[in-house]
This record gives sequence, C-alpha cells and structure tokens, in this order.
Amino acid sequence: MHIGVIGATGTIGSRVVTEALGRGHHVTAFTRAAEGVNEARQNVTWRSVDVLDADAVAAALPGLDVLISGYQPGNAARDMADTLARSIADPTLYATAARSLLKALESHPRTRLIVIGGAGSLEIRPGVTRADDDALLHETLDAVGLPREYAAAVRGHRDALDVLRTSNRLWTYFSPAEDIAPGERTGRFRIGGDQVVVDAEGRSRISAEDAAVALVDEVELPRFVQRRFTVGY
Repeated sequence: MHIGVIGATGTIGSRVVTEALGRGHHVTAFTRAAEGVNEARQNVTWRSVDVLDADAVAAALPGLDVLISGYQPGNAARDMADTLARSIADPTLYATAARSLLKALESHPRTRLIVIGGAGSLEIRPGVTRADDDALLHETLDAVGLPREYAAAVRGHRDALDVLRTSNRLWTYFSPAEDIAPGERTGRFRIGGDQVVVDAEGRSRISAEDAAVALVDEVELPRFVQRRFTVGY
C-alpha cells in the first residue's frame, strides 16, 4: 500500500513511517520543510505540505491509499515547549486542520484518512470525559507533566473529532493513551473504542512505537472507518 504521513518527523509520525516501511509499504512522508530531511531508506519519499492548505493537501493525495495526519503546531519532537505554546495560544487549529483534510478529500473520496488526536475526549466512565471536567483534566495533565493551560488544546482535539463526525468521508480518529512516550515496540496492547483503556494499575499508557503498530494495523485491516479507536496496555 501507499501511505501518506503528515507530521512524519514527529514522535508518533516518525515511528509510523518506520513501522510502515518495515512491513513493505511505500510511504510519502510529509513535513513543513522536507528539504532539510536526510533520508537513506528505500520506499520513502519526503515532501513538504501545509496541512491547513486544503488545495495543497489535495494535490498530494493522488496515489495514496491512506493519509495519516499527526499534525501538531510546531515540531513537538524537536521543541515540545514551542508546540505546547502554539497549541494553547490557538486550540482551534486542530479543528481547522480537520476541516482542511476533509475539504481535500472531496476530490479523492476513496482515500482513507486517519487523524491522530488526543485522549481527553475518551470516556473514563459512561458519559464522562476528562475534556468536559476541569478537575479530572487537570489531574491527568499534572500526572503526565503538562501545564494545566493545555486543557484548551485537549478540548481543541475533541472539537476536531466532532468535525470528523459530521463527515461522510472515510475517516478514522485515533486517540492514543493518556500517557504516551517513546519506548519499546511490543506489539502487545489492547484496543478500545470511545472508552479509555487502562492497565492493571489503572493507568492509560502506550509507547509511541506500539501506537505506530496500531495505526499501521488499522491501515492494513480497517476496523474503525467513520469511528474512533484507542489503545493501551
């Protein structure tokens, strides 16, 4: 398959590229400044794209079976503080990006879209999400070391999911676990839908490597078209 990855230098995006190449797929890796990427691997092509420019995204879609978007303002893998500041300053960017991607797909309706979003909109119990409760959300942000002001960006991710839910395109929304960081690729995790997945200690966690496994699994065998899914140990 031919997979496009927006945010291909990011923490999750870079691992999606590696996972997809390891399974024999062809990858077009999108970033804001592809000319600065040194790449020696086969079956990967780097291109620059602005996810907020629907026409530019549409021009990049021909030949792709699936487009995975790991869009973040700034480059979190290189400067997390800058990405946090940008996300807090304008949390509407996530919904804007979702609208741009859907607009691009109007001319390529058979191309599937997978958006990597946030965990805050997952239900922690029936009908209750952290994004809707300041106390619960602040508790989680404190636990994972993010500033409480990032609550605005968490809700921005939720708004992006709401945008996708109004669309009849072939979209999928991926909510990683609440605690996601570089780690080990185990290939062993559990999959959920709209409810958070927690381990035996009550923690919602996943490595970025295993998140990439789950994403490429969904590329190869789609189970959540026009739905959200999540993973956790």
